[in-house]
Amino acid sequence: MTDARPSAAASAPELDVNGPDFAALLAARLCHDFISPASAIVSGLDLLEDPSAQDMREDAMSLIASSARKLADLLQFTRVAFGASASAENFDSRELEKLAQGVFAHVRPTMVWDIPPSVLNKASARAILNIAQIAASALPAGGTATLKAVVADGRMAITADSVGARARLRPEVLAGLKGEALSEGLGGPWVQAAYLHALVRAAGGQVAVSLGDDQVSLAAWVPA
Repeated sequence: MTDARPSAAASAPELDVNGPDFAALLAARLCHDFISPASAIVSGLDLLEDPSAQDMREDAMSLIASSARKLADLLQFTRVAFGASASAENFDSRELEKLAQGVFAHVRPTMVWDIPPSVLNKASARAILNIAQIAASALPAGGTATLKAVVADGRMAITADSVGARARLRPEVLAGLKGEALSEGLGGPWVQAAYLHALVRAAGGQVAVSLGDDQVSLAAWVPA
């Protein structure tokens, strides 16, 4: 089992989440998420306008509908997960479940939401959503991600157990979860992990991950 809890080594560079480089990587990540369904909508509209493709009208409408739903789900998820919904200080866990399910509806793995109805602070809400999406990305061949959150001793403990064939995390994701700068690999997966690390540490909490055979376990705690 590999432990990737944040290291206190002096050589580890501090993440500057307010810097232009981080902002550019985060923007690129979000554009990557949005461009696929947006392009599919355009492709569907092109088919509807093509006189020679009228026999594909039903397929075009189906493509437009599914892609629009995916884009809407991602946008609603992003508003909370990445902090655009800054006016809200507390979140209903049932609404967070809907946002997370909206992401899992468009990927192979399934989600088990084992979080009771409750009101969560902003840091906990954002941590849960980002952990949920990272847990989904850890199951490229499908599987099940189980999310839990409990309050004890004034802390919210959040866990996600991803179980499935070839469950894994990219090296750059592990680096981001430890608060390390991106040295190689893809910036998109890294920036979300680094953002999760930064927001949890800013709230006074910690992030950890453990890797096993066909299993990835993510954990975080933040003040409740």
